[in-house]
Amino acid sequence: MSSMQLGNLGYLLLLGAILVFWLFVQNRESLGKKAQAAAAWGLIFLGTIAAIGLWDDIRQTVVPQQAVFADQGRIELPRAPDGHYYVTVGLNGAPVRFVVDTGASGMVLTRGDAVKAGLDLDGLAFYSQAMTANGPVQTAPVEIATVSLGPFSDRDVRAYVNDGEMEQSLLGMTYLQRFDRLEISGGKMFLER
Repeated sequence: MSSMQLGNLGYLLLLGAILVFWLFVQNRESLGKKAQAAAAWGLIFLGTIAAIGLWDDIRQTVVPQQAVFADQGRIELPRAPDGHYYVTVGLNGAPVRFVVDTGASGMVLTRGDAVKAGLDLDGLAFYSQAMTANGPVQTAPVEIATVSLGPFSDRDVRAYVNDGEMEQSLLGMTYLQRFDRLEISGGKMFLER
């Protein structure tokens, strides 16, 4: 746990202790009923914490994931609740999550995803420029030795590492053009070769 999380936990424990103390001092005559109420609220509190802690796991089982149909040469990507399509692509063997962006020209990596793919950030030259919705950003052109998506594998794929802040890597048109068919229908994106 980080120091921030420990501080939050300490604060919640202190707040809980104060509430319990107040509960017992307020009505000493009916302690049995107060103990039942405190137990009920304690269970509600623990249930809420458990749900928050397990939310990512719950969401992963409820939200559909990308499906690969290797025999048909097809990949299906479900639309995420935020309206975007996400796909996990292997870069030099490392899984990297991308948002599919048909408005992006190239494959653009965050600095963190570039490190995951085994690229040396210290050796990159950020001399090219890309235009984004937030204005221009500096990028460094790179070549990724192996890019794999389901049964499809490509070698020496050109990409860019973004020097600015970016939440998610973008899978743009230079990679998507490698597919024979890209279709959006019924809340799914289909990629075929």
